[in-house]
Amino acid sequence: MRKLVKVAVVAVGLFFAGNAVQAQQKFAHINSGDLLQAMPEMKAADASFKTFQDQKENQLKQMDAERQKKITSYQEKARTLSEANKEQIGKEMEALAKEIQDMEKRIGETQQKAQQELQAKQAELYQPVYKKAEEAVKAVSKEKGYAYVFDVSQPGVVYFDGGDDILTAVKAKLGIAGGAPTAKK
Repeated sequence: MRKLVKVAVVAVGLFFAGNAVQAQQKFAHINSGDLLQAMPEMKAADASFKTFQDQKENQLKQMDAERQKKITSYQEKARTLSEANKEQIGKEMEALAKEIQDMEKRIGETQQKAQQELQAKQAELYQPVYKKAEEAVKAVSKEKGYAYVFDVSQPGVVYFDGGDDILTAVKAKLGIAGGAPTAKK
């Protein structure tokens, strides 16, 4: 019985000690989506990426337009096919069919390459912006003494009550004007 009382006293002591430590930690939250959209670097990265993406799409559209011309030419030759010109037109149709197949293969390869290039360009453009935002959040968190900062724009934070919204402070750290502080929830 004495052992049970000692264990209970130790457990209660640990519980209160844990609560005292927990009470000293500060929590904050930020909406990283709002932060990133407010950054001029993100707007520049979006514009550059859109331009690059449009170039790739235009390249594929041009290739497809050329392929469509060859298909139309093939169909026209098929309409004019007769017993009299079967040998001549038949050879031309075979050559066009091979060209169309080759073009379709090139279009597929170009699409794959374009997808890889888009992913690489996206990483190249956006990674520095994400890093800058992350460094600003870390700096503000250290300056203000936060032990934890939760990103409320990401899945996983089901509920938050209290804590400080540091979006305005991080924007100020990055030199981004505007944006009234959001209310605590």
